[in-house]
Amino acid sequence: MNALPQQFTLDRINTTDPNAGFRTVQYRIVVYGSPAPQGSKSFKGMLTGKDGRQHAVMAESSKKVKPWRNDVKDAALLVRNGRPPLDGPLRVRMIFTMPKPSSAPKTRRTYPMRMPDLSKLARSTEDALTGAGIWADDARVVEYSRLAKVYPGEDRDALEACGAVIEISVIA
Repeated sequence: MNALPQQFTLDRINTTDPNAGFRTVQYRIVVYGSPAPQGSKSFKGMLTGKDGRQHAVMAESSKKVKPWRNDVKDAALLVRNGRPPLDGPLRVRMIFTMPKPSSAPKTRRTYPMRMPDLSKLARSTEDALTGAGIWADDARVVEYSRLAKVYPGEDRDALEACGAVIEISVIA
């Protein structure tokens, strides 16, 4: 195994899920960084394509999406290690560890129930995994075993810093 950048860890593991019995996790990707949601796109103008037709030029509204996608894609490429994309029904588990506000209580559990939207975090991460070739298409995801936003140290699956744990398994 090559030395990995500090923000990435990878595993190819077997695990027992009490809800689904034995399953094989094809990929487990841990990414440290600031999870960013797939937001709206803003119109930047028109251009003429190779087909001679006019096409709208759209750009991400959030400047945080690109660095997050790059972190996820880099980690996924290391984990994938040249293997072919997964191409069957997939079960995914994504746990996003978000920065805890300094104003949040220190002595009791709190929940990150503010922006960003969990579904938009999943969407930006799915797009990065598609770009890394982890799966043939994000339409292959048919089930989430867990999709959550948590604060560091306040959940059994939380990282010690901001980032995400992503597990992907083929449903047999």
